[in-house]
Amino acid sequence: MATPKQSYEQQQQQQQPNVQRVRNSGMINSNQSPMRDDKEEEMSRSALAMFRAKEEEIERRKVEVRDKVHAYLGRVEEETKRLAEIREELEGLTDPLRKEVAIVRKKIDSVNKELKPLGQTCQRREREYKEALDAFNEKNKEKAQLVTKLMELVTESEKLRMKKLEELSKNVDTLH
Repeated sequence: MATPKQSYEQQQQQQQPNVQRVRNSGMINSNQSPMRDDKEEEMSRSALAMFRAKEEEIERRKVEVRDKVHAYLGRVEEETKRLAEIREELEGLTDPLRKEVAIVRKKIDSVNKELKPLGQTCQRREREYKEALDAFNEKNKEKAQLVTKLMELVTESEKLRMKKLEELSKNVDTLH
């Protein structure tokens, strides 16, 4: 199928010989016969009729295109109205508890902001607690070792004193 531009160019090429004949028919030529004049007049009429037919075809196509454009614009307008109605319906469907939800979300955000420094403080204090607990356990272990050593020393000291007492006792018994 030819495009409108191609069909227009073909029509122009077909019309050129007829237009040329119409132009030549206005000239007086001494060697032309009356039959030839009738023939040329007939050709000029047919060229004029062809021209009018082409003009009518062009006008008809313009009307068709205009009607198609108007129909398309009408559909676009209807779709725009439908979209506006849908948008209104969607806005009407908003959550009835939207305000309450927004308030709770703000409170959650506020609590989150408060939790962050508290969490950091908690971690710092846990670290300090672990360090203090480790130091306490270390000192407790050291104390236990010292108590054990003290017990050993006291036990050894008592043994030595007992031994000395026994020796003294023997010495006293020998003196008597």
